[in-house]
Amino acid sequence: MSAPPPGRFTEFVAIDWSGARGRRHRGIAVARCGLGDDAPALVTPSGRDWSRAEVLDWLLARRDRAMLVGFDFSFSAPFIARGAHLPGETETNDAPALWRYVDEASPDDDLGAASFLEARRGRHFYLGAADGAKRDFLHWRVCEVAHDGSTKPSTVYDAIGAAQVAKASFAGMRLLHHLDGRIAVWPFDAVPPTGALVVEIYTAIAARAAGLRKGRSKLRDAAALDAALAALGSMPHAPLARYDDHATDAILAAAWLRTRVNEPGLWQPRGLTAAVARTEGWTFGVG
Repeated sequence: MSAPPPGRFTEFVAIDWSGARGRRHRGIAVARCGLGDDAPALVTPSGRDWSRAEVLDWLLARRDRAMLVGFDFSFSAPFIARGAHLPGETETNDAPALWRYVDEASPDDDLGAASFLEARRGRHFYLGAADGAKRDFLHWRVCEVAHDGSTKPSTVYDAIGAAQVAKASFAGMRLLHHLDGRIAVWPFDAVPPTGALVVEIYTAIAARAAGLRKGRSKLRDAAALDAALAALGSMPHAPLARYDDHATDAILAAAWLRTRVNEPGLWQPRGLTAAVARTEGWTFGVG
């Protein structure tokens, strides 16, 4: 995977995502910044809150812009360790095939995927003690154990608890299916010479880069957010109407993307083989 040339991207967007049921989601936040050191600003949805479909439309309307877009969800399920995304059910050999499969099997409103997980609980997904031993569902992607030998707090097969990423990730795979062939998604696609590019991010990586300690990465007031932005070379932000984890995570992650876009090692990490890139993808920022 080749790194983009310096100056390839001039806009940086971070999106805190949600897999919640319904058509509007308080858990979605979109933050954007340009080159320089101005703080990222939140993008305002058409209603009080974003829908996932509105995020899709917003991106597609801007697909010709030199925009690097980071989404905070897992872009695929583990494949390398077991040779399948959903063993015994699918024969998907790449992530786009999985995205299509999830989209076709999910009747939920607004690109949701909660029913997809619930229909497979106990077989692929853990939603509670009735499903058996939780340890039997704990499988990770290569990138999730690559940086220091430890895993993320949860896997896409664990769909219960505050730390779970399953619902957001499978809803996100539906969005990626609708982006496929319209906006490039790294590392499944090469970095295109022009236009937008979507990457997977993990907002905790941005928090660590800003000097926030593990377990204390959530920013819930203006002073804490400005201190973290300053650590990333950013000016103070414009005051927010609401300081919640979704808004502050998105703002900080957009600033982080701007500072890291020209680091070749993040585009060519150890462990990102052709097979991993095709089936599992990678979290941008994991070296």
